[in-house]
Amino acid sequence: MKIKRVLLVGGTHGNELTGVYLLKKFEQHPELVRRPSFETLTLVGNPQAVAAGVRYVDQDLNRSFDLLSSEGSSKSHEHQRAIELQAQYGQDGQLPIDLIIDQHSTTSNAGIMLILDNFDPFTLRLAAHLAARHPVLKVYSYGGSERNLDSLRSIAKYRIGIEIGPIAHGTLDAKLFQENEAVIQTTLDYLETCNNTDVTVEDSSLTIYQYAGVIDYPRDESGEIQAAIHHQVQSRDYEMLNPGDPLFITFDGAIIVYQGAAPVHPLFIGEAAYLEKGIAMVLTEKKQIQIS
Repeated sequence: MKIKRVLLVGGTHGNELTGVYLLKKFEQHPELVRRPSFETLTLVGNPQAVAAGVRYVDQDLNRSFDLLSSEGSSKSHEHQRAIELQAQYGQDGQLPIDLIIDQHSTTSNAGIMLILDNFDPFTLRLAAHLAARHPVLKVYSYGGSERNLDSLRSIAKYRIGIEIGPIAHGTLDAKLFQENEAVIQTTLDYLETCNNTDVTVEDSSLTIYQYAGVIDYPRDESGEIQAAIHHQVQSRDYEMLNPGDPLFITFDGAIIVYQGAAPVHPLFIGEAAYLEKGIAMVLTEKKQIQIS
């Protein structure tokens, strides 16, 4: 299959500004994302949230697309926006998109993270190519998290997310901005090459961090947080956490250890936007997978 149309998305969350300002740059200089064999479009996912400087208006847009098939009559801004975007860019829409690149930022120490929703061969080859060209890039897979249907990028056949951090919401970081743009440019170059020739896999192995679950903060019966993330874990995304290692420390100084049965590699440690979702961190298993 040839890629005919790519959608670059920023502002799915209105206070994550890197993607928003990269889109402004690309709109002022469209030659930067123009490739001969396919069309590249840009989209601010949630303009109303961007204007207000908030993550969302009524509900998380990136959790709203699984509602499209429901018969409920949600009047939330984000649900209506999801319906609009599906009609415009979905696979049966007016401008069907082959690949979505959705840009995000996080307060956690993510560095440059590529997010995969599934393991289709095309996306895995793209991920391996990006990892080879950008050695600092880490690859996180949502597979098993039930996130395949509710995100904005789920409306396209192929999709990737780019997550950068740490960066405070509502701010910009020049280094991360440049690294984010570099990954996009490498992706577009790869798609152009794929459209014009057979691409061989340079490295048949890819390191991924596979979703394994989440952990919430310790809370009391009223839902009040009773502990903070331990300093040996805070900001150490991708590092191994073993059973018995310190995980949280209560406000009285008591240490709560990780009680899982096997080692894990936490991501999104202390992400500010996940507090309302009851998530202190995402747990993953570090794996090597083969690319064909």
